[in-house]
Amino acid sequence: MALPQPARRRRSPAQDDDGGQPATRPARRSGTGRRHGVPGAATAMRAAVEQLAVLLGRRPESVSSLRPTEEGWEAVVEVLELERIPDTTSVMGSYTVTLDEEGELISYERTRRYSRGMIDRPDG
Repeated sequence: MALPQPARRRRSPAQDDDGGQPATRPARRSGTGRRHGVPGAATAMRAAVEQLAVLLGRRPESVSSLRPTEEGWEAVVEVLELERIPDTTSVMGSYTVTLDEEGELISYERTRRYSRGMIDRPDG
């Protein structure tokens, strides 16, 4: 008596020739404007904070801006750089963080240093 043959797996068009893993595709926009494969704003914000904390060795205090880009996300993250007493004289740093489409940090740059108690003045 013959043994049954195992079922053959059909390959989808999204699989490449290297072991049947899905091929990388560019991000597509859904009907809501969100790009497929790109993390949402909340996920991107957490990724920016967590990855910058690892690189700087300091825990960021806040994210002051977050915007989508063609490549992923760009965030401005506020970090306590030098703690002083009183707290309003502590030195803060603003870092611009760039994330790729997978939410991985690809660059960061400190763009500003200021005292915590400093208030931005309107131009004019």
